Amino acid sequence: MFFGKLLPREGNFFELFNQHGALIADGGRSFMSMLREYSDATQREKFAAEVDGAEHAADRITAEVNRLLHRTFITPIDREQIHGLINSMDDILDLLQDVTEMLQLYDVRSIPEDALRLGEVSVRCCERVRDAVALLPKLSQPQTVEAALKTCEEIDKLESDADRIMRAAMSRLFRDELDVRELIKLKAIYEQLETISDRCEDVANLIEGIVLENS
Repeated sequence: MFFGKLLPREGNFFELFNQHGALIADGGRSFMSMLREYSDATQREKFAAEVDGAEHAADRITAEVNRLLHRTFITPIDREQIHGLINSMDDILDLLQDVTEMLQLYDVRSIPEDALRLGEVSVRCCERVRDAVALLPKLSQPQTVEAALKTCEEIDKLESDADRIMRAAMSRLFRDELDVRELIKLKAIYEQLETISDRCEDVANLIEGIVLENS
């Protein structure tokens, strides 16, 4: 399918994807900054507000994509692919916001090193999602197809890294943490952090399918 030729007639789905992808990366960076600056209440609130703002902006883009689907007769890729991709992308920012709120609701006082490591992997996944989405309008170019598949593979590897960090974190947590309440809180937070990379992998799998079908 000739993406560039069809795009002007069909509503700019790819531009909306790009905007959403940029918000995912921005939200991820703000989230990581919040974790690093967590001991500073002012900075923590500032970066938490940025995560919240990115999530709300992304929700508006998701709603616009879904409205555009109802108004568009011919779409550049399959309708189900568009719907699945934008909603899976939205899940990533929802999770970033969820973890941000969990830290506040659970009254977490400091961020363990394992949480920082999981956060770092999550942010790298978010940035790769942005990069992969940006390649979708150029799939008529063989080098772009290769780059998109490579980026999806990188996301898969990062998700595996997050799994390993998660297993090691849980092992340390159950071995070293004597306060049961802290154990329960941190276990839930670790699990949510690891889920961010899972959702990024879901997006990568969808993009890989789109690439293979439309290149």
